[in-house]
Amino acid sequence: MEISKDLIAASSTPIVLAILAEADSYGYAILQRVRELSGGRMAWTDGMLYPVLHRLERLGFVEARWEVAESGRRRKYYRITPSGRAQLAEERRQWGVVDATLRGIWQAFPLSVPVSHPAWAAPLPQGD
Repeated sequence: MEISKDLIAASSTPIVLAILAEADSYGYAILQRVRELSGGRMAWTDGMLYPVLHRLERLGFVEARWEVAESGRRRKYYRITPSGRAQLAEERRQWGVVDATLRGIWQAFPLSVPVSHPAWAAPLPQGD
């Protein structure tokens, strides 16, 4: 299953903030954690992750620092800030509403309704 780019973009902020709420991390490790948490269904790329991290840094939700790994390689580590934790809480509230709404809709309108159902073909009423 391929997840749409719109859904990936919409969910990127809460996902990154939640991962950083677990522990400070660097880009490659964040990419691996997304893959792990999604059971391999979400495979982000560097080109998708780093703009998100830079935007979150500009907004003050994350801070970055350089560290040298045991291998001698420099890595940029990111950590969530107090305002990032507040934003994560707000994102959780908003996603809870979206999730509950979609579950309600899917329960009320199961997928068994065919696309060619007459209600879909009926013209929309015109206003005066």
